[in-house]
Amino acid sequence: MNFEYSEEQNHIAEAAKEFAEKYIRPHIMEWDEAQTFPVSLFKKAGELGFMGVFISEEYGGSGLGYHEYIAIIEEISKVDPSIGLSIAAHNSLCTGHINYFGNEEQKKKWLPKLASAEWIGAWGLTEHNTGSDAGGMNTTAVKDGDYYVLNGAKNFITHGISGDVAVIMARTGEKGDSRGMSAFVIEKGTKGFSSGKKEDKLGMRASETAELIFDNCRVHKDNLLGIEGNGFVQALKVLDGGRISIGALSLGIAKGAYEAALKYSKERVQFGKPISSFQGISFKLADMATEIEASELLLHKAAYLKNTGKSVTKIGAMAKMYSSEVCVKVANEAVQIHGGYGYTKEFPVEKFYRDSKLCTIGEGTTEIQKLVIARNILK
Repeated sequence: MNFEYSEEQNHIAEAAKEFAEKYIRPHIMEWDEAQTFPVSLFKKAGELGFMGVFISEEYGGSGLGYHEYIAIIEEISKVDPSIGLSIAAHNSLCTGHINYFGNEEQKKKWLPKLASAEWIGAWGLTEHNTGSDAGGMNTTAVKDGDYYVLNGAKNFITHGISGDVAVIMARTGEKGDSRGMSAFVIEKGTKGFSSGKKEDKLGMRASETAELIFDNCRVHKDNLLGIEGNGFVQALKVLDGGRISIGALSLGIAKGAYEAALKYSKERVQFGKPISSFQGISFKLADMATEIEASELLLHKAAYLKNTGKSVTKIGAMAKMYSSEVCVKVANEAVQIHGGYGYTKEFPVEKFYRDSKLCTIGEGTTEIQKLVIARNILK
């Protein structure tokens, strides 16, 4: 076992840190308050290789693994989690789905544009009436000659408005049949494919979340990923990797909040000494630091399993569940350590606190992760 990054991995982490400090930090609250999705920023991230982390160089990607991916998402999320979320969603969901399950022609058509961020990717599974119960989806795809006709809607879709291409799961069989759903790649501008309401969110406000609508949307059979009826199985495999994404995002939030609280505790003086010298504060910091270390170890174990082609379902769910709950706890304690100032937008912990909660919900709630873990340990 090796618990240290290689020289190359350290360079990648440093590049992500420099990118975040130069291009993100000056605009954090501006983007948050206006709910601006800064498309040009992601073009820059594409130039640096952050938008095609797993894509092989053959298709214009970086050809990296999950340890490097965690480093990139973590460093960016320590500065602005909403940007970390969008980069993670682009890499692991839309781009990842095409990379894992697309044929050679499909990969050549879409991956180079996604890896460079010439195109931004979206991924649609969730609907208004189906969150955790994805098998109950109502969006349908009916075969009509060489085309499928899609009708329905998806919601809570990252990049639902700005995305140039989306991977969409639709029902091609009976409701509730895990082999009755299929995955389609749909480009913006396709007739019958449009964006709906943009969500007004508590946190992650610079990461765009919106509805996607399908009204007799005709998609050619060449846009079907894999075989008909295999979409749900594909989606579950994509989400296995997505859990590492949210875990890395959670780790970045926790570290960002912890570092801000640690710094403030050394500077804030009460009763003639820094508040870090009081046991009530120092014990909070000790708990935060320990749980962050545990999160990081669990995430990198999941990364190792993913990189080596081993099953990551159980450990990935553990890493996502634990890291997301820890980031909420750490962000909460960071606000508490800042006292009244932590409740103002003058200090960064207020935003970390708002942003953190999504991590226990997105890409499978904490309760769903426990269900996945329980099923695996009770086999």
